[in-house]
Amino acid sequence: MMAGQKTSYYARIFLVVTEVFLIGFLGYAAREYLPGEIGNYISFDVLYCLPIIQTARLAAIHDAVRHSDTQTSTFVGIAVALAWSATEAVIIWPAFPVAAFLLNAFTRSVAFTVLGRVVLKLWRKSEYAHKDVLTGLANRVELLERLEIEQVRSERSNNPYSVLYLDIDQFKSLNDRYGHHVGDDALKTVADICRQSCREVDVVARVGGDDFILLLPDTDAQACDVLIKRIEDSSTQAFAERSWQISLSIGQATKVGKTKKADWVIQSADQNMYEAKRLKQQAMNGAGGQ
Repeated sequence: MMAGQKTSYYARIFLVVTEVFLIGFLGYAAREYLPGEIGNYISFDVLYCLPIIQTARLAAIHDAVRHSDTQTSTFVGIAVALAWSATEAVIIWPAFPVAAFLLNAFTRSVAFTVLGRVVLKLWRKSEYAHKDVLTGLANRVELLERLEIEQVRSERSNNPYSVLYLDIDQFKSLNDRYGHHVGDDALKTVADICRQSCREVDVVARVGGDDFILLLPDTDAQACDVLIKRIEDSSTQAFAERSWQISLSIGQATKVGKTKKADWVIQSADQNMYEAKRLKQQAMNGAGGQ
């Protein structure tokens, strides 16, 4: 996780904690300062569900970036339960039984922990419906949606768009030699290279196995050549630093408008990728024969 993302994450957690104390203060103030007995009949307790839901969403985003499973929502659920129970006890302290405080804190902790985990899974399911779990990139579903939108936009503007299809050469050999954990590292490395090489408006997707697709709005064939060279140089350096005997084969397709279906454009880039792979193999065979 980048430093800015980490700062933003903890800042939002701090805001959630602040929200918990504000809800507790509202409950306390209602009972202490409203006239007559009306404060005894007003409850803000249901608002404690809000920080649980917010924290579950933050945890889902945090886990997606780090590709790990944190217990943030569980910790916040317990903290919210303690804050709720403490506020309740403070209002009528010392008449409030300690046993009741402990029992309330326990049952609410269990309820909030379950709520947090359920909401966290729902957020993850929603997020990964359009994301690749391993790399955090877009998946084929999101890519096709964005490609169809770009085709309509290109039809109106008459500006070209491009699609790059990337495949990792000798990826199976890397897996067989070093294990799947190294293969996963290679996929993440390629994903990072593609992210760093592209603009924010571009879509970087992993569409299965060792295949990646880049959707590049307002990009012609000449600009594609520059980007391909950048990706190839970055990947060659990264693979060499790790002593990985792999490389990238990249095919491109540049189109205007929506004269062809999205699948056809991807297939065209895929075919060009295989042609690039064939030419690379021919060049290697020729060099080896000399």
